[in-house]
Amino acid sequence: MLRELSIRNLAVIEQVNVTFHEGFHVLTGETGAGKSILIDALSLVVGGRGSADMVRHGCDKAEIEAMFDLPAQHPVWQSLAQNGISASPDEMLIIRRELSTHGKSVSRINGQIVNLTMLRDAGEWLVNLHGQHEHQSLLKTEQHLEWLDLYAGEPLMDKKTAYQEAFRMYQQVRVRYKELEDTSRQNMQMLDLYRFQIEEIKAAGLKIGEDEALVEEKRKLSHAERRMDHSSEAYSLLYGPKGLDAFSKAISKLEDIRSYDSAVLDPLLEQLQSAYYQAEDAAFQLRDYRDGIEFNPERLAEIEDRLDLIHGLKRKYGESIPDMLSYLAKITAEADKLENRDEHLQRLKEEENSTRDRAMKLALTLSELRRHAASRLADAIETELKQLQMGRTTFRVQLEQHRDGQDGARLTPQGVDEAVFLISPNPGEPLKPLNKIASGGEMSRIMLALKAIFAQIDRVPVLVFDEVDTGVSGRAAQAIAEKMSVLSTRCQVFSITHLPQVACMADHHYEIHKNIIDERTATSVTELPLHKRIEELARMLGGVEVTEKTRHHAQEMLDLATRQKGA
Repeated sequence: MLRELSIRNLAVIEQVNVTFHEGFHVLTGETGAGKSILIDALSLVVGGRGSADMVRHGCDKAEIEAMFDLPAQHPVWQSLAQNGISASPDEMLIIRRELSTHGKSVSRINGQIVNLTMLRDAGEWLVNLHGQHEHQSLLKTEQHLEWLDLYAGEPLMDKKTAYQEAFRMYQQVRVRYKELEDTSRQNMQMLDLYRFQIEEIKAAGLKIGEDEALVEEKRKLSHAERRMDHSSEAYSLLYGPKGLDAFSKAISKLEDIRSYDSAVLDPLLEQLQSAYYQAEDAAFQLRDYRDGIEFNPERLAEIEDRLDLIHGLKRKYGESIPDMLSYLAKITAEADKLENRDEHLQRLKEEENSTRDRAMKLALTLSELRRHAASRLADAIETELKQLQMGRTTFRVQLEQHRDGQDGARLTPQGVDEAVFLISPNPGEPLKPLNKIASGGEMSRIMLALKAIFAQIDRVPVLVFDEVDTGVSGRAAQAIAEKMSVLSTRCQVFSITHLPQVACMADHHYEIHKNIIDERTATSVTELPLHKRIEELARMLGGVEVTEKTRHHAQEMLDLATRQKGA
């Protein structure tokens, strides 16, 4: 149950701390006093949408804190553990949320910061909020199947999860088949291009590292002719008449006269003879170098042609030979797919049929479970409506299959079924969809009947109604009050109401009052003792002026309500 709710700087609320109890709670007050702000606060603390404009004017942030007292076996503890939130069932569950004027939101569960998704996961187990406009969802037939599935419970939900996975796989295969089928002309054009590119790359016979080796070989070959010419000329000069021959003649001439001046000529002859032998040795080495030069103009032209081919391919298919070979592998695989398109289409068609058959089988299982649940739900709603002054109402859940335009059922994310709630409020009238026949008051009671049914199924400890009794009066209003009172024996019930019939049935009555202090509005929430309850009920009965007669009437209503609850 919700034990405490603290609100600070939210809309017109400056500071409110409220303690709650077990049973049925009503919140009343003048229009504009801020009753719905309490519901907004409770919505925020369980993950509802918040915005910066909800912060009280002149304040930096709004703060809401709720304290829940829950049994150890309540499923919220498991939900928290699965989200990695440390919380002990032996302690109170405290949820805190802050909204800043900058639009930022900070949420904590037992002091641990959590994201909004984790907060909502926990909130789904704690509070069920029914706003004054929620009954409009009953007019949307797409919601009816969801209500039915929730009523059918876990056995159907498990099958539904399996079906939705099968449907997802079927849709994926179907999309792949359609894409392949729809792009046949474009695919054929691509196949022609791929074939040309594959042939061009394969014909080149590329080898990794080939281009680097060719560049080096070209560098050597491109200088071979000049190297040969110059080395040959240098050899000729060394070994020719003006080279070693001249050297030899010079030595011979000096030897002829060395005896005349040996002191000078002997050292000089030694230098010349040494230089001669060095030059001769250099000439022999130069000859060997010249003879070792490979000059092959045909090979050079061949290399240049090869490099031109490789560079041309690089411009088309990649910056390097490895890149081009990788591209070749890729387009070869793509071409294989396109060349075997019919085979691929056939395989995909078989896979599509297989996944559709599996999804259809699960969908038909869902349909069978829904048919059984539809009958039970209709009976349960009629039983609840009898207690809400709609005892002669006939209610049915009509199940029909979506059709695919041919003879078969059409698969949707929810299966093959569509559900429509039909109602006949009066005997003899035909069953019609809710949006064709039900009044606002009837819609409120049908929604209350659904809430009563689901309160027996789910384990949410707090049920909140925000003016769901709008549009009803008299005995119907009394029936709604009694139903809420019965519901409060299973869970904690809160109701914002303008009806004294509802207010008098509550176990706890809170007045929301708007105060103006120093030209600022501030809302207060007060749990009313008995004499104050009488005054508030009298105001609700008689308007602005409260008389002894309305006070007496209020006292009678409270006494009667006490006897009814004790019966």
